[in-house]
Amino acid sequence: MIPAAAAALTATIASAQNLDAGKSPERLFADGCATCHRSPRGLAKGRFSLTLSWFLKDHYATSSDSAKALAAYLESVDGPPPAAAKPGAKPSKSAPRPPKPVQ
Repeated sequence: MIPAAAAALTATIASAQNLDAGKSPERLFADGCATCHRSPRGLAKGRFSLTLSWFLKDHYATSSDSAKALAAYLESVDGPPPAAAKPGAKPSKSAPRPPKPVQ
């Protein structure tokens, strides 16, 4: 009886699937990280790729491959946000205007 139960348990564990397999890094972020983090920007914080992927594997990813893909994605978007010009803003001039003469 016990060997049959052990065999059934082993077969169940062996047939488990990696639910993150085949997902893009963007989808991995959306499915697992976006609940707490609005944006992937700045999450890598200049960490080394290896230590970042180890951290992700230990805490968030289901496999080493998905941890590496997610780390590479976070590193690719790490950095300051792009400078956005305000709509209708005039371009700045190279020199400031001289003050008006006092009358």
